[in-house]
Amino acid sequence: MKTALEQTDSQFLNELHRLGPVTVQGICDVVGVTATAIRQRLARLQGAGFVGRELVRTGRGRPHHVYRITDKGLRQLGDNYGDLALILWREIRKIADPETRASITARVRDALAAQLGSFNDARVGDRLRRMSDALLSRGYDVEMSGAGELPILRENNCPYQELAEEDREICGLEREVFQQALGAEVRLTQCCLDGHHCCEFEVREASPALVGL
Repeated sequence: MKTALEQTDSQFLNELHRLGPVTVQGICDVVGVTATAIRQRLARLQGAGFVGRELVRTGRGRPHHVYRITDKGLRQLGDNYGDLALILWREIRKIADPETRASITARVRDALAAQLGSFNDARVGDRLRRMSDALLSRGYDVEMSGAGELPILRENNCPYQELAEEDREICGLEREVFQQALGAEVRLTQCCLDGHHCCEFEVREASPALVGL
C-alpha cells in the first residue's frame, strides 16, 4: 500500500523526477521557493526513503550534492492500482465455472497471506500483534485492542473501499487472509460498509478444522 503523503510532497516528488539529479539551487530555480524550505522538504523525504543524495565531483570545481528520487519514491508515485484491481476482481467474479472461480480466489488469498508472512507465536495475542506491525509497515491504518475478552484487530479505514462497495465478498477474502496468516479463527464483527467507523476483526484460537485453511 501507498504511504500517505501530503499533496505538496507528491507534487515535489514528481517535479524532482522530471528534473533528474539536481542541486538544491536547481530545484529553487524551478519551484520558486527558498533554499531553506527546499532543504527541509528534502530532509523529510530522505528520512522516508523517497529521496536520495549523491556527492558529485566534477573537474576542479568544488564537490556538490545532487538529489534524486529513489526506487521507493518511484513506486510511491506509480502506486495507483485501484482501477486495475477493480477490473481484475470483476473479471474473476464473472468466471462461470464455480470451481475455477473458487480456485483462483483461493490463490489470491494464499498470495496475500504469504505477503504478510506466517506468525507462529504460542499466544494468539502475540501473533496478532506481529501481524498488526506487518500491516502497519505496509501502510495499513490498523491498531490492536486487547481490552476485551478476545484480541481485536481494528482497521480505521477500508483498504479495499471501492471493491467492497461493489462486492462484499472482498471482506470475506480479507478475513480469510488474516485467518490463514494467524492460524487462528477470525470473525468480522464490525464493518465500515454497515455504517461503523472502522472494521473490527475478533481473533480466537483456531479449531483443528481451520488450521491450514
